[in-house]
Amino acid sequence: MMALKLRITAPTSARRQGVIFPLCISSLLLLVFLFLSSRLTPRSPDPAPLVRSASCNYSEGQWVRDTRQIRPRYDQGCKEIFKGWNCIANGKSNGQDLLRWRWQPFGCDLPLADPISFLERYRNTNIGFVGDSLNRNMYISLVCMLRRASSEVRKWRPAGADRGITFVRYNLTLAYHRTILLARYGSWSATSDGDALESLGYKQGYRIDVDVPDQKWAKAPNFHHILIFNTGHWWWAPSKFDPVQSPMLFFQNGVPVIPPLPPPQGLDLTLKHMSLYLENWAGPEKIFFFRTQSPRHFEGGDWNTGGSCRREQPLSTDQVGELFSVERNGTNVESRLVNHHLFKALEGSRFRILDVTSMSEFRADAHPSTTGGKKHEDCMHWCLPGLPDTWNDLFIATLNTLQTK
Repeated sequence: MMALKLRITAPTSARRQGVIFPLCISSLLLLVFLFLSSRLTPRSPDPAPLVRSASCNYSEGQWVRDTRQIRPRYDQGCKEIFKGWNCIANGKSNGQDLLRWRWQPFGCDLPLADPISFLERYRNTNIGFVGDSLNRNMYISLVCMLRRASSEVRKWRPAGADRGITFVRYNLTLAYHRTILLARYGSWSATSDGDALESLGYKQGYRIDVDVPDQKWAKAPNFHHILIFNTGHWWWAPSKFDPVQSPMLFFQNGVPVIPPLPPPQGLDLTLKHMSLYLENWAGPEKIFFFRTQSPRHFEGGDWNTGGSCRREQPLSTDQVGELFSVERNGTNVESRLVNHHLFKALEGSRFRILDVTSMSEFRADAHPSTTGGKKHEDCMHWCLPGLPDTWNDLFIATLNTLQTK
């Protein structure tokens, strides 16, 4: 055993005066005992400090194996889960293992959502998810969490929603409003009148009115108290908005924007106008979130060129850097490009950013992949139960912080 050496030195002023501080033998023995006990007694590592204030950045961290014995929030039996996303029921090899990973922010903990507390706290509240199918992923996750705690529900479609559900005992309503661009859009073709676009050689495409919200969510700000928005993927989707055969053609105040804008600048303009719409039509008590882009994980090609996502473990930091590097301009760079536009366009607006991108970039293992029921592998949507549950942890923790201010 290592010998313990203690050197007791009196303060300089005391030494100059010849003062000697007596040391009680019992005190010395106590110190030795405490020192040896701390070295010899095994103990578990100290947990990361729990920070529940606004100073905690929940979005930056790492995935760790969760060794806690916690009851699953819900299982594959939740009837709301879209069939292609039910990875456990569909037999995905790591479907159960997805539940054994926990997001650990740096320097704090992200609390797990408590369904009963959430239902109690947000009685008489309407919460809407507005966006594409990735927001539907998140909506279904929250519905399944809450249905585990309260089964008495009423299904309906409030304020033009694609689907909605009210937890009757608490009068809490969740709804999903499907819109891929947020703005109104539809097919456009040249007419014999010969407008500005036709004179530039455009024959057909999609008209996007950047200052007019999609009717599927236009009434949502009046009905809902809290809204979570997203858009992004479809702005980088040449399979639908082909730049030659079916380009995006942007209109403002009912007339085409000339010269025509490329999609990224059209997204900027749309976000600005949608933010103004909310400012004009929603009272100051309303709360708006904008969820950042959900990353895709296609490797070896894109969705229509043989791309796949068959990993069974989260990516390392280096692998994330390689897969999403803007400089390399690879298949999955979309998420970081979209976020660049979101952060810039929404700066100074009423939107609070719900940043899920960083935590999601690691999770190449959490997509339906070959079990998604598609002709190609689904490396865009997420398994349920799965990653969107953590998105909702982030949403609820952030919302609770706002409510305590």
